[in-house]
Amino acid sequence: MSDIIKLLPDSVANQIAAGEVVQRPASVVKELLENSIDAGASDIKLIAKDAGRTLIQVTDNGKGMSENDARMSFERHATSKIKAAQDLFALRTMGFRGEALASIASVARVELKTRTLDNPLATEIIIEGSRLETQQPCQAPVGTTIAVKNLFFNTPARRNFLKSDNAEKTHIFNEFLRVALANPHVAFSYYHNNQLTTQSAAGNLGSRILNLYGNHYKPRLIPVEEETQVVSIQGYVLKPEFAKKSKSEQFIFVNNRYIRSPYLNHAIESGFEELIPANAYPSFFLFLEIDPAQIDVNVHPTKTEIKFQDEKTIYQIIKSAVKRSLGKFNIAPTLDFERETSFDNFRFDKSKPVTIPTIDVNPDFNPFKKESGPSAGKNLTRRTNPENWEKLFPDAKPAHREDSQERVWQSEQQNTRPAQTTISASWDEKPIASEGKKFMQLQGKYILTTIKSGLLIIDQQRAHERILFEKHMKYLTNRKVHSQTLLFPEQVKLIEGDVLLLNEIKDEISMLGFDISSFGNNSFMINAVPGELSDNENITKVLESILENFKKNSVEVKLDTHVNLARAMARSLAVKHGKALTLEEMNALTDDLFSCELPYQTPSGKPTLTILSMDDVGDKFK
Repeated sequence: MSDIIKLLPDSVANQIAAGEVVQRPASVVKELLENSIDAGASDIKLIAKDAGRTLIQVTDNGKGMSENDARMSFERHATSKIKAAQDLFALRTMGFRGEALASIASVARVELKTRTLDNPLATEIIIEGSRLETQQPCQAPVGTTIAVKNLFFNTPARRNFLKSDNAEKTHIFNEFLRVALANPHVAFSYYHNNQLTTQSAAGNLGSRILNLYGNHYKPRLIPVEEETQVVSIQGYVLKPEFAKKSKSEQFIFVNNRYIRSPYLNHAIESGFEELIPANAYPSFFLFLEIDPAQIDVNVHPTKTEIKFQDEKTIYQIIKSAVKRSLGKFNIAPTLDFERETSFDNFRFDKSKPVTIPTIDVNPDFNPFKKESGPSAGKNLTRRTNPENWEKLFPDAKPAHREDSQERVWQSEQQNTRPAQTTISASWDEKPIASEGKKFMQLQGKYILTTIKSGLLIIDQQRAHERILFEKHMKYLTNRKVHSQTLLFPEQVKLIEGDVLLLNEIKDEISMLGFDISSFGNNSFMINAVPGELSDNENITKVLESILENFKKNSVEVKLDTHVNLARAMARSLAVKHGKALTLEEMNALTDDLFSCELPYQTPSGKPTLTILSMDDVGDKFK
């Protein structure tokens, strides 16, 4: 039998490695930016065209490479970061595998220009599909410029698997964002299709966050600092009220390397326990410094996963650090059970003589003797007035039954949810706001009222969400909406992903009453808002919430743009749990709910109400 095992050609081996390292244009961006950081650059420029399909170029002012190093950098397993196996456990640099440039060059055309400070001439190398085309001296400033063109030109199947331009642009910006956050001492600029998208000067972490996310983030940030022998923690968490529906603003860096760790994310979320809703996630930017010998970063091709030797201890330290920061800035209540508080208001009068405390005893006291006269008032049960208990409720009036036509509600089926149990009930009398007994709000969350068959319980937030959803769907269908022009237009700055999304749904969002114009550099001016938006609403927060809910809906289910936007608007503007409602508001909310086409569930299919029958109530007293 002839031999069948053969060594793969270098070009094929490089393409196989590229499958692990280069998954999309954003992977190229990550590798090139990290190489620039390792080269000691203080100014890095990223240029992309057509979402990275046509061009990805990174220019830095780092130390550059010699002619021989420039050529060797495209060979597999060639690296300047490690020389022996033990070096893998003392890594402080980003790129070290020695496969990135070789893998990129196997699936694209790569043009490299690099020059060191002690060399008057730069080196230019052009490689296409792992094949060296030219290597020659040229003129260039100190540093390195790498241009990756026509990515996946020789692997069309992988190119076809790329997502839309907006999706790939979002991935590119996310990689740029992570590197920029990890290195606030480096100036960054990002151009897409010859337009400046983001520019950030060198500074500290706080200024970098404000530069990337906008100055309106300044009052949201809470600093976190913790120094221990195991790990050092620095960074920021956002106040609980700015928790998001997704984990898009959760950043953990270990030794300046961005990582994904659900376990450590859970530690931070535990620090926010009982401060944010169950379906919301806190935002944070935390940096951990750990001895490299205590971690292993060589467990994933993209180096975004890390193994820790003592993960449980780090978990507890992070959780405690977050909790302490929230308490320190009066975000979370703190109780000190070790301190004696009975002496807080004690004052010692130095002018009076010190006397020994004495105890007064009544020798004639008989606990079995019935008291009479004024002392009888000590019997607390005699202070009640059971005959006139109605006076405790001055607003309550006798209920007057009114003859009215029965309203029968029957649930309908919704395409996005399996068959629902049909709820059938009858309204024995129309609620009147002036009659205080008709409605009651429970714990700022539920509206209670009686119906013929028992007790009707309405979830106020979900009910309002259903009402707003159907209202906004009508706006989008009829293109008729009332908006109010702002006396002072409000400026808002968004990150690249939200900018792309807002531009994509700009026409639809204008149908709902918003007038938003571009102001350049990822900033927008809000000139008008929907008429139903109250004057004390934070417009920036409302817009961010709409975009966040829109993105969440897009991930969970594939929806029509109009339906998705109407759901996002309803979710953002609905009255929240904990909001106290007047009788008139509860009455109006109930009437509006049962005027809807499908009052029994939210747009996402969750129930808006339930009915507790008289039999159910009676069962509680058996």
